[in-house]
Amino acid sequence: MPGTEYFGAEEKREVNEVLETGCLFRYNHEHLRQGMWKATEMENEAKRFTGAKYAHAVSSGSTAVTTALAAAGIGYGDEVIVPPFTYLATIEAVIWMGAIPVFADIDETLCLSVDGIKKALTPSTKAICLVHMCGGAADMDGIMKLVKEHNLVLVEDAGQALGAFYKGTSVGLFGKSGAFSFDFFKITTAGEGGLCITNDEAAYDIMHQISDHGHSHLGNNRGMETHPIFGQNFRISELHAAIGKVQLQKVEKIRADKRANKAVLKARLAEVDGITFRHMDDPEGDSATFLNFFLPTQELAQKTMDQFAADGIAGFNYWFTNMYHFINQWDHIKNKNSASKLPFHVLDCPQDYNNLDIPKAQNVVGRLISLGVRGTWTADELQALGDKMVASLKKVLG
Repeated sequence: MPGTEYFGAEEKREVNEVLETGCLFRYNHEHLRQGMWKATEMENEAKRFTGAKYAHAVSSGSTAVTTALAAAGIGYGDEVIVPPFTYLATIEAVIWMGAIPVFADIDETLCLSVDGIKKALTPSTKAICLVHMCGGAADMDGIMKLVKEHNLVLVEDAGQALGAFYKGTSVGLFGKSGAFSFDFFKITTAGEGGLCITNDEAAYDIMHQISDHGHSHLGNNRGMETHPIFGQNFRISELHAAIGKVQLQKVEKIRADKRANKAVLKARLAEVDGITFRHMDDPEGDSATFLNFFLPTQELAQKTMDQFAADGIAGFNYWFTNMYHFINQWDHIKNKNSASKLPFHVLDCPQDYNNLDIPKAQNVVGRLISLGVRGTWTADELQALGDKMVASLKKVLG
């Protein structure tokens, strides 16, 4: 799945150019950098690919979500609807901003559902932090209608979904702000890194300021820049940005290769009675980072994973028992365990995190298996993998 599959001479050249200048810092120091601004170039590639007016690179997907929330004005005491199926960083970012996470149910899109959001709404709901999970977009028609009806702020965590579009619009551009991850496991990787996008100039100004200690980035004398707000150090380095730039230049090919290979394997799985697939309102917008399919029951999903392991087939995720991606294993979140007191310890919360009403999520994630799709599989490798998957599944399903 990760973009490291496509690492080549281009990434090495860009990194070496940074090393030769000695300027690893993304701002100022024009006398060192020989005209090279890798973070800016990475951001320009992101704007080209997504169609965003503004893009800002940061140090990680986690800091990208935090920055996107800040740019959307999310802060102390705000109730933010979040999914129970996501990487932990989504929930952590909401908590670090001083807001209150409110969990809502998902559906077979693997994302927050309109019905789930409606049931989680309270008079104090300010925002939705929507996660486009496992490489595909949520039901954006339904969710945007709900956002407008209730005058909510929408922030999109598209950490796993760079390359996903919904009816021609990139994920991350439906709300006030969006966030992507460039960590080691993503469709395009910089080792570590993140990216925020928006079409709102005021939101962009917050992004680049809050991620660099509140610097305005006006003028050439860094020591004399003004500080419109205070911020944090979420800066990306020029080394990471150099890799991210090249990966973004390759993302169309990566996406096309993954889509082709996913189609082959999906057709093979369709041979097995009882297998169903993740619902997508716009299949043409799929980034194809995962092939997501359902077994008829949770018990059969667990048996399938055991059978895959026994047959030596790797690359599958069973999120239901995954420590990082599903709420059942998040005891530290449910019990509000942290190193120090945070706003959600003292503010009223509309939910008991240990007794959430999310039956659809329990059912959907319990039956879900995801295969990370590689773009560099050969035809022979696809044939062999397809044969093994089908054989294993028929052992389980008969």
